[in-house]
Amino acid sequence: MQSVMCLELVLLLVGQMWMSSVGLIAIMAITSAPALLGKRLPVSIPHEYEFLAITFVFAALFLGEFHSYYERFWWWDIALHTTSGLLLGIVGFLLVYVLNEAREIKMHMRPGFVALFAFAFAVAGGAVWEIFEFAMDQLAGTNMQKPFLDDPSGLTDTMWDLIVDTLGAVIISCFGWWHMKRDSPSFIGDWTEKFIERNPRLFRDT
Repeated sequence: MQSVMCLELVLLLVGQMWMSSVGLIAIMAITSAPALLGKRLPVSIPHEYEFLAITFVFAALFLGEFHSYYERFWWWDIALHTTSGLLLGIVGFLLVYVLNEAREIKMHMRPGFVALFAFAFAVAGGAVWEIFEFAMDQLAGTNMQKPFLDDPSGLTDTMWDLIVDTLGAVIISCFGWWHMKRDSPSFIGDWTEKFIERNPRLFRDT
């Protein structure tokens, strides 16, 4: 990803497209942040999480905004918001799982509550993002709430974003609940185990 963006940056600089170059440099900085700041964070982030986060930012900013994939493909925004619901659900699940198993906190939450928290965390994150989009459009004159399905107001776009965010949150919450309730194999379990292995000081010996 970085090599593709570096090549495009060179072409933009040669073509003296300064504003586009600045925008692309900002995107490159965002996608490089996990690798650059990883050692300074209080927790060690597994590579799977970093890869998903970088891929999402690459698809949303570089392809979506920089190459106008949102306008070229009507389903691009829906796919990304569904993915964001999944990612935020994973973060919410992992967050409450850390609290559940932390050395310093003596508490134990049932699988149903953990799944509910992950769901609420993902939906809340999606709602905050839609508020941010509305604020940017109103205050900065951007076009983040784009026309969708013959609705120029952006309302349909916002509602579909929230719907697919919720769908992604439901899917990941159900996976998390099933993993904790039945102790059945799942990718959430695998990723959680990797997180525990890289951050043993956060968890009880048990």
